[in-house]
Amino acid sequence: MSETPPNTLQYRFDGPEDAPVLILGPSLGTTWHMWDRQIPELTKQWRVFRFDLPGHGGAPAHPAASVADLATRLLATLEGLGVHRFGYAGCALGGAVGIELALRHPERLASLALIAASPRFGTADEFRQRGVIVRTNGLDPIARSAPERWFTGGFAAAQPAITEWAVQMVRTTDPGCYIAACEALASFDVRAGLGSVGVPTLVLVGSEDQVTGPAEARTLVAGIPDARLAVVPGASHLVPVEQPAAVTDLLVRHFSTAWQPLPENATGHVVLPAAAPAAPVAVAPQPAPVAAIAPAAAPPQTQGAPDTYDAGIKVRREVLGDAHVDRILEQTDAFSEDFQELVTRYAWGEVWDRPGLDRRTRSCVTITALVAGGHLDELAVHTRAALRNGLTPDEIKEVLLQAAVYCGVPAASRAFRVAQQVVREETTPPE
Repeated sequence: MSETPPNTLQYRFDGPEDAPVLILGPSLGTTWHMWDRQIPELTKQWRVFRFDLPGHGGAPAHPAASVADLATRLLATLEGLGVHRFGYAGCALGGAVGIELALRHPERLASLALIAASPRFGTADEFRQRGVIVRTNGLDPIARSAPERWFTGGFAAAQPAITEWAVQMVRTTDPGCYIAACEALASFDVRAGLGSVGVPTLVLVGSEDQVTGPAEARTLVAGIPDARLAVVPGASHLVPVEQPAAVTDLLVRHFSTAWQPLPENATGHVVLPAAAPAAPVAVAPQPAPVAAIAPAAAPPQTQGAPDTYDAGIKVRREVLGDAHVDRILEQTDAFSEDFQELVTRYAWGEVWDRPGLDRRTRSCVTITALVAGGHLDELAVHTRAALRNGLTPDEIKEVLLQAAVYCGVPAASRAFRVAQQVVREETTPPE
């Protein structure tokens, strides 16, 4: 166990002190206990290092802004312990940390296993919407729905104690850290960089995973040069818990046979030789070959656009959501494209991206201005944006009450009707 300053992570070691280090990274909403049933076997060969995400499992609530931030904190923790090279297995968000390490710090990794992982987890809108629900309702709705996301129906019904453990694990997570982790996943997209992952990689997925399933696993295998696929039958998203023996066996076989040695004359950056094809390790027959995965689409480029365009489209998507911005861009034609470029460059790239006010404050100002102008369609859009930017429904209500005093009661009355509908839509947990 550890004392945890803000730039490091809560951790524990198991296994012999002189053995190679194998790191196990957790999924969002879980703790290091999700790996408990792998520990007896793995510690026969490795010194196993497990960590908790910020605000999970009683870890100090120091929210991490990105997957890269989590990887940096993990490396800082390891540096303090004198661990410089290791194998790494991560589940879901833990897998994202593993990909980040492979891309940014390949000299540290001997081998990699990605479990229930993806180069892009759903859409940014989905995770920011989850953050809105948690900010408004707390973690209880997410906790109650966790078993259906994590386990097959048969397992959940047959294992009520594990199902309740999963619910309580999520329920006791710090909400602010959970929301920050959702934001980190919303901005995570490494599809274009998978070809640069240079360590031997096992991609492991449950056959019934509806969150990051076999399709996402095949995307990883298609993009990573030295990757093999293992599909575990009868398992959903939290496959190390649902099928512990199968996962343990796959991890032992992978890390026993695909541990990349560090060259003696290494300077801190490893040039990896081309790896010979390895025998498949899947517990189920390999799926049929899939077509090459297309690289991630680049943001729209406008001829002669200044540098603020790229910043503007990024901020516009973060605030308004990909779905809304995609819809606007799809409707853009030769007549309106100059106007859309103006909005992206000036409103989003120059004003919204200025450091003088945070986004919460800018949302307050924007809502007030839209009430004053009677722009109810835009008010609906920016009420959604305000929720994504961190305002609670109660804070939006206070902004509208303030606007009623200075913009007029009739204008505020119309605004309340619009905002009430948006808040109801955005903050009601899914059935």
